[in-house]
Amino acid sequence: MTTKISYVIALLTGLGMIFLGARFLLSPEVAEAGYGIHFNCHEDYSFHYIKGIRDIFSGLIISVFVLTNQRMALGVTLLGGTMIPVTDMLIVLSKSYNGIIQAMPHIIAIVICAVFGIILLATKPQNKALRKQKDTSG
Repeated sequence: MTTKISYVIALLTGLGMIFLGARFLLSPEVAEAGYGIHFNCHEDYSFHYIKGIRDIFSGLIISVFVLTNQRMALGVTLLGGTMIPVTDMLIVLSKSYNGIIQAMPHIIAIVICAVFGIILLATKPQNKALRKQKDTSG
């Protein structure tokens, strides 16, 4: 049951990242404000496009691992990927105009990636034959 919940949360996270990445590509100024920074770009959205494609790729890789039932790869990706929201949070908090409210999406992402990455790595896969035997006996 814990693994199923972890997969659902991971899939929602992956889809959310795809949405956020697409927003950086399609509506960079709106996405920038939601991210928690002010970037004086003078109509140069290179930063936004870099962030957008990074988020789309990360979301796709997480979603593909969920859909192909790659528990270990998903766990490693989530746990290792925790460095992204940690770094993003530190960047956001380094700005004098930001506070905990602007850092909150990053903090939530840190918790999700760390907790569910650990759960997926710590959970032992159940043998399908053993699972069927348990289903038929009880």
